Amino acid sequence: MEQTKPLFETVVRPHRSLNAFGFRLLMAVLIFANGVFAIAMMLRGAWPVVGFLGLDVLGVYIAFRLSYAQTRAFERIAIVDNALVVAQVDERGRSRVWQCPSYWASVGYDEDSDERGVLTVGSQGKRVEIGRFLHRKEREQLARQLRAALLQSRTYEAAP
Repeated sequence: MEQTKPLFETVVRPHRSLNAFGFRLLMAVLIFANGVFAIAMMLRGAWPVVGFLGLDVLGVYIAFRLSYAQTRAFERIAIVDNALVVAQVDERGRSRVWQCPSYWASVGYDEDSDERGVLTVGSQGKRVEIGRFLHRKEREQLARQLRAALLQSRTYEAAP
């Protein structure tokens, strides 16, 4: 069976401003600074402080690892074979797929309900939120692109 090329396709992923190198550098600086402070505390006789400094580093490490685990989540939004398909995959790999005929699909953007706005797609009374990872401007841009792609798909469907 031949795969049809999508008329529109985008993948939305969470953004993290600190890459892997930056994370390693941050952890190295934190460990070095805590090590220097630990030596100073041991020389003053306050050796119990050293254990708490280790917990500090462990806490920062765990927080960043949990944050990076969330980057495995993504949303794939596509218009394929006259259908709008939204596949949402969470950080654990569990996926949820929603689809509807692209001819009946609508895009909604409510900028007042949330500080970043809420972007939804829907058809026949059912709606699904998309673009939760995006900032306000990116959601607005995705809404415009998706509306244009849906309009384009409708003109292809109407053509003989």
